[in-house]
Amino acid sequence: MQYLSKQIDMDYGKAEQERLVAEFAPLVKRIAYHMMARLPASVQVDDLIQVGLVGLLDAVRNFDQNQGAQFETYATQRIRGAMLDELRNADWASRSVRRQFREIEAALHTLEHRLGRAPGEAEIAAEMGIELAEYQQILQDTRGAQLLYLEDLTSADDSDYLERHEVDSGGNPLDILDEGDFKRLLVDAITALPEREKLVMGLYYEQELNLKEIGEVLGVSESRVCQLHSQAVARIRQRVTDWLPNKK
Repeated sequence: MQYLSKQIDMDYGKAEQERLVAEFAPLVKRIAYHMMARLPASVQVDDLIQVGLVGLLDAVRNFDQNQGAQFETYATQRIRGAMLDELRNADWASRSVRRQFREIEAALHTLEHRLGRAPGEAEIAAEMGIELAEYQQILQDTRGAQLLYLEDLTSADDSDYLERHEVDSGGNPLDILDEGDFKRLLVDAITALPEREKLVMGLYYEQELNLKEIGEVLGVSESRVCQLHSQAVARIRQRVTDWLPNKK
């Protein structure tokens, strides 16, 4: 009887695990599609989903109800973690992507100072000496560009910005980036975005819609949303990197 009781408990545990996997598999897909706006075109969403399912299985096996956390919260962390680990191992943010993105930033910097306003896509393409279609393809290819790279925090003499401030702000160099000036800079940069790009950023980061869903809201293609997102990040990055030298 004791063996039979133990076997029933094991079967129940396995059944519960299978139920959780089936119930939360759509969560893996949603997280994967939401992350795609920040990843280059070379990353396949199916690969992310596959890795995310491994993270979900890991969450199901290791979840402890006694810790008080909700399973969805715990699973989301494990799924995202699995995806990010895979992306880091694949070194998805290539040097060529960063170089192309910095070329866009340089053109934005020049035009904003010359025009006194946010330049349009055609103006940016002309400043770079390329056709509009080529510029839009670069936006598509560089969609994995980040708001800030560690290289942005390195000066001409290769000294690290965070290391130079490690004795400040209570011993936490990240406080430098968390200070009020930086937050106000980000708010101002987002406020200055063209309306459509501002809407894309709001739908993506605040409403947590994926690219396809945003495209349906705006009545444009998923690839067009990707371009608008990349261009908005470029505008914000240009302001951030302009600000950083004054803080070094």
